[in-house]
Amino acid sequence: MSIGNSPEEDRPSIHEDDRPSVGRALQQARIDAGRTVEEVSAATRVRVPIVHAIEQEDFSRCGGDVYARGHIRTLARAVGVDPEPLVAQYDAEHGGRPEPTPAAPLFEAERIRAEPRRPNWTAAMVAAIVAVIGFVGFTLFNGGGDGQGSKNPVAEGSPSSGDTESKPAPNKPDPKPDPTDSAIAGAPKDKVTVMVTADDGRSWISAKDHNGAIMFDGLLEEGQSKSFTDKQKIDLVLGDAGAIKLFVNGKEVKDEFKPGQVERLSYTRGDNGGAPEVG
Repeated sequence: MSIGNSPEEDRPSIHEDDRPSVGRALQQARIDAGRTVEEVSAATRVRVPIVHAIEQEDFSRCGGDVYARGHIRTLARAVGVDPEPLVAQYDAEHGGRPEPTPAAPLFEAERIRAEPRRPNWTAAMVAAIVAVIGFVGFTLFNGGGDGQGSKNPVAEGSPSSGDTESKPAPNKPDPKPDPTDSAIAGAPKDKVTVMVTADDGRSWISAKDHNGAIMFDGLLEEGQSKSFTDKQKIDLVLGDAGAIKLFVNGKEVKDEFKPGQVERLSYTRGDNGGAPEVG
């Protein structure tokens, strides 16, 4: 009777080189768990492209070994496998876990870092008080040192009676010339000149020369004046003759027109302010 191998001897030996890579192990565990990459990404908040890259053994998108180890642990827990053997395998395949940073340089850096300076309010208050005291002392010294620093501005600015008498009175503007004076001074002898002034209100007026050409046709507001000159004759139409004052050839027309009265008038070179020629 032949002696067969024991069951332990019949099992094939498993070498480390026969182990699947970290990424393949995570992929197979995900498939065995019946989960898609999108579901794992939603559960772990690891972006889908990074999950795909890790399963393809591309850890460059993790941003470094520390983040790669964190992703491996997160994905392993999501598909139900122990993360520590996979992390140890990752360290063995990628140069091992880095040496921890000594604590002393960190403390040295904290000691070297200068704290932000806070404003010195005490010094600022002292400086302000000194400035106020100095200003008050300077004012008192200049005001009462020789008895002449403080002067009475009213006494200095008030002129004496003699000064008032010696100063000439300010020139007052000349009063405006009366329209009658202007009309008389500006009236040429060889022409007919008519000046119309809206003295008591506004009125519509129309003026034509001896050929019938319109010289003015419009509304004359209260206080406004118009002058017309022609070689022979000027024809006027006054919409409200009672509001108008007339000067013909330098003389005021003394006729009193009633308010609202419409007048048609004609004046020539020989008129001197008397009764006009009715047009």
